Amino acid sequence: MENKNKVYKTVMLVILTAFLTFMITAFSMYSYFSNNSFITLSGINNSTGSISGKNNSELEKYLKKIKATIDKYYLWNDKIDEEKLQTGAIKGYVEGLEDEYTEYIPADEMKEYKENIVGNFVGIGIYMRADEDLGRVVVYYPIPDSPAEKAGIKAGDLIIKVNGTEYTSNDFENISNYIKGEEGSTVNILVERNGERLSFDIVREKINTNPITIKMLDKEIGYLKLPSFDEGTAKDFEEKVKELKSEGAKSLIIDLRNNGGGIVTEATDIANFLLEKGKTIISTVDNQDKKEITYSKNDAIFTMPITVLVNENSASASEILACSLQDNERAKIIGTKTYGKGIIQTLLSLNDGSGLKITTEEYYTPKGTTIHEVGITPDEEVKLPDTVKSIYAVKEEEDTQLQKAIELLER
Repeated sequence: MENKNKVYKTVMLVILTAFLTFMITAFSMYSYFSNNSFITLSGINNSTGSISGKNNSELEKYLKKIKATIDKYYLWNDKIDEEKLQTGAIKGYVEGLEDEYTEYIPADEMKEYKENIVGNFVGIGIYMRADEDLGRVVVYYPIPDSPAEKAGIKAGDLIIKVNGTEYTSNDFENISNYIKGEEGSTVNILVERNGERLSFDIVREKINTNPITIKMLDKEIGYLKLPSFDEGTAKDFEEKVKELKSEGAKSLIIDLRNNGGGIVTEATDIANFLLEKGKTIISTVDNQDKKEITYSKNDAIFTMPITVLVNENSASASEILACSLQDNERAKIIGTKTYGKGIIQTLLSLNDGSGLKITTEEYYTPKGTTIHEVGITPDEEVKLPDTVKSIYAVKEEEDTQLQKAIELLER
């Protein structure tokens, strides 16, 4: 992370979860309320900066004392931003839970936060990184079939100007604000490639940041790579499997390696496509010990043999899908032990536009075991060879895990 050319993870309307979406911030599953459902965060009064609530609250009294002390002694008290103080106080209170998955999201960050969860963005479809040696923002690579790729943007292009204004690597954190815009609008990007400057007028579109990729392997085996569980992933999965079947696939490999999770219902919907009616997918327990069981609702629409690839970065919704297939003896799991995130977060929308992502439930496998901080042990533990330089870019000839999956399907 100290490397000058490090890849920053940036969520944006156009640049899309920069570099790898499996990273820890992605190791969360979300179920969230509709736009018409809110809870009120009692105590926030934006107009006065006061903290209301229970009259005899010790917390209220203490915060009022702190505020009075700041007002009396702070050198630059005429420059105090009450809204920032409130936000800091709330964030600090929530952080006191010492739960890395629970956090307060200010109102001005909620839109972008929700878009990150959903995984659909309006933009041109590129991943970027800041190259301090070159002093430029560099295109890491364009999303396949994105407006950027179709226009001719290539990996390694140096972004020089956006709509006529020049930017450098120092502008990395903000450049997405100048590239993003309304769907159907046009942005001009000037890039430098091999010493030549090229200008592109690109129409912004809605882009799926993490599309499922598929291909046919030998022996009539269909392969699907699921990078995350975003909104619409289950529907996309269904369409992609049908496409593979039309190409002759009689068995499937589902690759969940480096998939950090996403929306729970997308994973359970996929399990529903693959399991017989009435099978347990997962069960959850809340802080009142209330247990809910999710069963497969319909007969399986895909009944061909399946193997599933996982690794240490397979988490949350990935683990839900994997364990549901493993415990129901529907598929063999291959690879290395999974991450072990067996808790679910809910994103609550508050009445002032802010939000609280909070851990609400723990989930259990169909056989009733917990995987939180334990992970799922594959049926076939297979490590990649030492020659593999990165687990995120494995050549097929070196992919021992994929080879084992193929071997099992051929038996």
